[in-house]
Amino acid sequence: KMETSLGDLVIELDRHRAKITVNNFLAIVAQGQYDNSIFHRVESEFVVQGGGYNQQYEALKDGKPIFNESGNGLKNEEGTIAMARLTGPHSATRQFFFNVNDNPSLDPGRKWGYAVFGAVVEGFEVLEAMKAVEVGDNEKLGWPTVPKKMLILKRVTILKPEVVSLEVN
Repeated sequence: KMETSLGDLVIELDRHRAKITVNNFLAIVAQGQYDNSIFHRVESEFVVQGGGYNQQYEALKDGKPIFNESGNGLKNEEGTIAMARLTGPHSATRQFFFNVNDNPSLDPGRKWGYAVFGAVVEGFEVLEAMKAVEVGDNEKLGWPTVPKKMLILKRVTILKPEVVSLEVN
């Protein structure tokens, strides 16, 4: 469950299809590292991205990059959550994004895609509100798609901890 400044989202993770990615995400959640971070990128017809910066726009410490599981059969469809990465296919660490539209260009093909590892199951109205926030240039980050009013990820909790065993790579 993600508690944001606009309301709560409940995400169901697919450990069967994205074990490495889900384990990485849950390890970060269990350590409280996403708490009080921000969503720093909002593109209303594309993605809402977070998990990488604190409220002072300082980068959070990256862990070890993980293997890209984009070939797991899950698609970058509206309402799914996927790992953000750099240009290199196996460069994802902690940042994630919600697809706020169907984004087949992010699926694997001739090149590596972006690994989907779950989907929103409650709080679609919150995702709709997130993608509608006003964005603009942010001097500290140097990007034009940063929410003008900070969009905060207050807390992330594991709703069924009894089914989670953290196998971190």
